[in-house]
Amino acid sequence: MISRISNNLYELPTGYKPGMRVPARIYGTEKILAGMDKEVFDQISNVAMLPGIVGQAICMPDGHSGYGFPIGGVAAIDAKKGVISPGGIGFDINCGMRLLLTSLTIDEVKPHLKRLVDRLFERVPCGVGSRGLVSVSPDEFRNILEQGSGWCIKKGYGWDEDLDRTEENGCLKGADATKVSDRAVERGLHQIGTLGSGNHYLEIQVARAANIFDKDLAAAFGIIMPDQVVVMFHCGSRGFGHQVAADYLDRFLGVMGPHYSITMPDRNLACAPFASPDGQDYFAAMKCAANMSFANRQVIAHRVREVFSEEFKKDAASLGLHQVYDVAHNTAKLEDHALGGKIRTLLVHRKGSTRAFGPGMAGIPVAFASVGQPVIIGGSMETGSWLCAGVKDGSASYFSTAHGAGRIMSRTQARHEFNGHDLQLRMLDMSIYDQTASWSGFAEEAGAAYKDIDEVIRSVSGAGLCTPVARLSPVGNVKG
Repeated sequence: MISRISNNLYELPTGYKPGMRVPARIYGTEKILAGMDKEVFDQISNVAMLPGIVGQAICMPDGHSGYGFPIGGVAAIDAKKGVISPGGIGFDINCGMRLLLTSLTIDEVKPHLKRLVDRLFERVPCGVGSRGLVSVSPDEFRNILEQGSGWCIKKGYGWDEDLDRTEENGCLKGADATKVSDRAVERGLHQIGTLGSGNHYLEIQVARAANIFDKDLAAAFGIIMPDQVVVMFHCGSRGFGHQVAADYLDRFLGVMGPHYSITMPDRNLACAPFASPDGQDYFAAMKCAANMSFANRQVIAHRVREVFSEEFKKDAASLGLHQVYDVAHNTAKLEDHALGGKIRTLLVHRKGSTRAFGPGMAGIPVAFASVGQPVIIGGSMETGSWLCAGVKDGSASYFSTAHGAGRIMSRTQARHEFNGHDLQLRMLDMSIYDQTASWSGFAEEAGAAYKDIDEVIRSVSGAGLCTPVARLSPVGNVKG
């Protein structure tokens, strides 16, 4: 029953499954669609059953099965009549990407690369249960939850300009720390400035001249010379965000049917009316987790600047360590979008999907008003990542695009097929130096466990969701 709308877009009609309120659409090339795990089709058609969903349920080409929503899922919900669903945001709330520039070339960095990676590995704790180097009381942690990156700047962990180059200026307004549990605070209290585990990473990359695909956009984002070195990292709200999601998933399961007469085919799609006290409590708590994540990445950026400054014996500003952008890919936000010829306020759930606002849109830095929002799409540690730009005609996806390569192999299967030590040696042969907190976790992140990142970019570019700017190749990697 799947129909092909264009070379990079397919649709499951409302008749695909009883209960669908809108069609479900999947972006991707024919190759991407053929390799999509079958559970994605089941999950995205379930998403199309959410009360208040408008337009269509969407899955990006990096989509793979998750809890409730597929990872890569997008759903726009009517803010007055619809619901909010933790499954549409994810357990790692505001998992996201941050990209820093340097004024260094790869030839200048090569003699320092091993020491840089080793120092970053020491200064940015990673792995399961890792504890950060920022010590705060529970009360101060709750301040972080409501202030986000701004708290970090006040404490000296970064520069004022960083806020301008962070989605929502590093703070979702309306966060209310009284809406999060003591258990969540306990789990997150010592995790500010930590990388975490899984597919999270801190990577030194190079923008090679041959991999700059739009020189004007690259220059607008600060990539101005051949073989320029940049630093990218990917992490989220750690155990704190997971606990917030788990707390409210359980709460919604208890009230969804008895209080709101809502039924869903998957318990992981538990939801509550957005306008209800339950929905508003979760929204305020979700914002706290998003702000914790912004603060987490802000402190990591500060540590990166410290390490480069110490290694090169120059201040970070003279090394050009300015921020390009920080973008989230696990959030729900109120946004105004044109639908049926009218502007409507929608609650846009993006789970494993990146906001990609186009030129002239409100909410992006003034410096990028004429070119569009920077979009950071992470690949595997063996293959590379992409810097893209939002486009003015991205309304079909609610100005959303992919967030990464997307898994094609389970973590269990990857551990069986790859050996962490052997993988590290292979990457050294590829001139990529790595540090990891776990050999088994390292094996899980082998490049072959992920989709072809370049095919993902061809999909979103061909569909008109974003514009490719530069492919960034890894040379040094810290992996949880």
